[in-house]
Amino acid sequence: MSGGVEPETPPGSSRNGGTTPVGGKPPRHHLTSIRHCASSARIAAASAEFELDSGTLSLISPTDMRPGFLPVFRSGSYADIGPKSYMEDEHVCVDNLVEHLGLRGPGIHAPGAFYGVFDGHGGTDAACFVRKNILKFITEDCHFPNSMEKAIRSAFVKADHAIADSHSLDRNSGTTALTVLIFGRTLLVANAGDCRAVLGKRGRAVELSRDHKPSCTVERVRIENLGGTVFDGYLNGQLAVARAIGDWHMKGSKGSICPLTPEPEFREVRLTEEDEFLIIGCDGLWDVMSSQFAVSMVRKELMAHNDPQQCSQELVQEALRRDCCDNLTVVVVCFSADPPPQIEIPRFRVRRSISMEGLHTLKGALDSNV
Repeated sequence: MSGGVEPETPPGSSRNGGTTPVGGKPPRHHLTSIRHCASSARIAAASAEFELDSGTLSLISPTDMRPGFLPVFRSGSYADIGPKSYMEDEHVCVDNLVEHLGLRGPGIHAPGAFYGVFDGHGGTDAACFVRKNILKFITEDCHFPNSMEKAIRSAFVKADHAIADSHSLDRNSGTTALTVLIFGRTLLVANAGDCRAVLGKRGRAVELSRDHKPSCTVERVRIENLGGTVFDGYLNGQLAVARAIGDWHMKGSKGSICPLTPEPEFREVRLTEEDEFLIIGCDGLWDVMSSQFAVSMVRKELMAHNDPQQCSQELVQEALRRDCCDNLTVVVVCFSADPPPQIEIPRFRVRRSISMEGLHTLKGALDSNV
């Protein structure tokens, strides 16, 4: 590692197996009773098509949020080499970022947390370097904390250039990167590559990132506008992702225009009491599992044992049962000390049944057409 940019690995992160959250488990909060969310009168209108009485959809009726609501962060992670001969995934979990970094001052709102997954390729150097340094690059950037997006974008590019300049790292290795930075109720996802972040919102899956596959229409257009090509789903016939840190055998010299970019896309959300947990994982998970299935599975398991580390392990094991052919890394972050509440669906006047997972899929489809 060159340049002395490698900080101490944040406690709580683990390369293989589970993660112990920084600072231990938070104190339990006695939340007020939580009513089920609802977004829309469009659900009621759609119920006619599915021959459902509106009472069946009471789990998505409007709710008032506590004005002083703040999330409580506790996480668990699990990683498995899968059927591959070596492990190239890395991840990091920091449940108490303010305490971990000693952050104080204007713009720093407690509680804070930081999570990341990094899916390496062409060797382990890039993923390992980014895991160890990306948080340091973010917090030391001149834009932090006043402009989080600028700080994170700058950190991704800085990590990319540091790999190019290093004499001890394999500059041809590369990695995708997905980070989640949370301060107070503001959650900011930054993604470069095909890792994915999915929010569990009262049982409904809300994707907070877009998979940067070369065949994706938006990425294909960007690649072709910059002189690149997509062949058989690969960027320039070589790489299965459209954005990555490292891979300098494909980028040429620093500052040159290249279709393979380290710059992330962002998604910011304001957390509410409806937002129960977040799943972030490398593409090995999402290649064999839908976002909605993962959310439904985690919610069910949290209601049974309320352990995010065990949920992460169960997701990995389910992916292995589905013949995943890649490394697997999953992080589950809960936003409350309590398990998700039971969702009751009245059975009266129901003329045709629909599964809970199907109902959430319907609601997500309707919301996406706003």
